[in-house]
Amino acid sequence: MNGGAAAPDGPWQARGRPAGLVSRLAAGCIDALVVALLGVLLHLGASALVLVVTGPPFRSLDPPAWVTAVCGTVLVLGYAAGSWVTTGRTAGGQVMGLRVSSRSGRLLRVVPAVLRAALCLALPAGLLWIPLSRRNASVQDLLVRSTVVYDWTPRSPAVSAYRRGAPNP
Repeated sequence: MNGGAAAPDGPWQARGRPAGLVSRLAAGCIDALVVALLGVLLHLGASALVLVVTGPPFRSLDPPAWVTAVCGTVLVLGYAAGSWVTTGRTAGGQVMGLRVSSRSGRLLRVVPAVLRAALCLALPAGLLWIPLSRRNASVQDLLVRSTVVYDWTPRSPAVSAYRRGAPNP
């Protein structure tokens, strides 16, 4: 028995509930594909720029490994943190119906968003804490005081209120 409360019978009724491990992993895989595609497009764009400046023949750039690592890290951090600061969701979060916010329900500010993105990149195993947590929090969520909830609406009331500068409903 669930104490008389109606059980959610679809994704719309789960809105606001903490997101689980599988949903977050699926969103992460989608985000990895998006970032990889962005990286390929940036690489081709830089190679095309070199072609314009130096002339034919077209050559794909072959930067040193450290340059590739730095650019990839900046791309990942910018993609994730920028998404969380502006909308609360990455592309993977949008597909899976997930929203990242502060514990109060507001959008993350820049520093916590960048810190959370860095922790997600450096410590992906932190997600394994989710099944052990009462509120489905990853290690990253605990350190940054963020939360990930199910929310299939295009823009949550809390995000809309935050953007208007109104108090959180």
